Amino acid sequence: MSLSGSTLARRALGRELRRLRTHKGIQQAEAARAAETSPQSISRTEEGVTTRLTSFQINALCDLFDASDEERKRLLALQQEVRSARERGGGWWRAYADAQLPSGFDHFLSLEEAAHQFTAWKTGVLPGMLQTPDYRRALAWAEIPQLTPDAVETRIELATRRQVRLEDPKFRMTALLSEAVLREQIGGRAVMGRQLAHLAKMSELQNVSVRVVPFSAARHLGILVGPFSLLEFPVLPQSKLTEPPIVYVEEYAGDLYLEREAEVQRYRAALREIGQVALDEVQSRQMVLAAAEEFGE
Repeated sequence: MSLSGSTLARRALGRELRRLRTHKGIQQAEAARAAETSPQSISRTEEGVTTRLTSFQINALCDLFDASDEERKRLLALQQEVRSARERGGGWWRAYADAQLPSGFDHFLSLEEAAHQFTAWKTGVLPGMLQTPDYRRALAWAEIPQLTPDAVETRIELATRRQVRLEDPKFRMTALLSEAVLREQIGGRAVMGRQLAHLAKMSELQNVSVRVVPFSAARHLGILVGPFSLLEFPVLPQSKLTEPPIVYVEEYAGDLYLEREAEVQRYRAALREIGQVALDEVQSRQMVLAAAEEFGE
């Protein structure tokens, strides 16, 4: 199991522990005493940030919370999943720690690697998994002009590694794109022409859906909500739990991870509305190819 599995297992373990604790009306300080750890450690574990709780500590908390045999078994399975992932080392993206990536982006990469369905609404740039090296290079220098050539190439290598996810038939990607994404001349006309030709080719994959919202489309929520991604996850192998989906909102000054059901449902509704005004896959591919031809590809 990779670190991505650990990310999901940590979230599930923290949520289950918090549910049991609050159901019994027990404070974090009391739980910390029972597990012989600090209240801060309990808090971080419940938030799914990190955990070093042992099986002994999990059992002590189960005793305190009057957990059922099934609940105890589930928590111990989650703890084992976290431990197994930790013993096998970090995810492949840890090798790119020096690439001057945005703060916290490794967390997004772990979620992206764990997801089995990825849906993105983009208004200005293409999703990373669909970008060509030249397109990614132009974006990197636009974002941080002072990046060295080596740092830029490291970012491109990272993006290429991310695209391996598209080779997994169990992984599904849906890209809803504003027509503006096709018209922005990122890197110049030649770069955009090659990028759009690549996008059309990727849209032919069985597990990739690309749909364009033309400028002529009726008004829709996508104009208001801005770009975001919805990540959905498979069942965890040992605990058999399914982690709730996450909405990832990428902002210039910081990112948002939304997982409350009400928040996720609002973004799902936005995706449904955007999908209603988007062209179908065939029409979208034709528009992408036409735009590529306009750019000279």
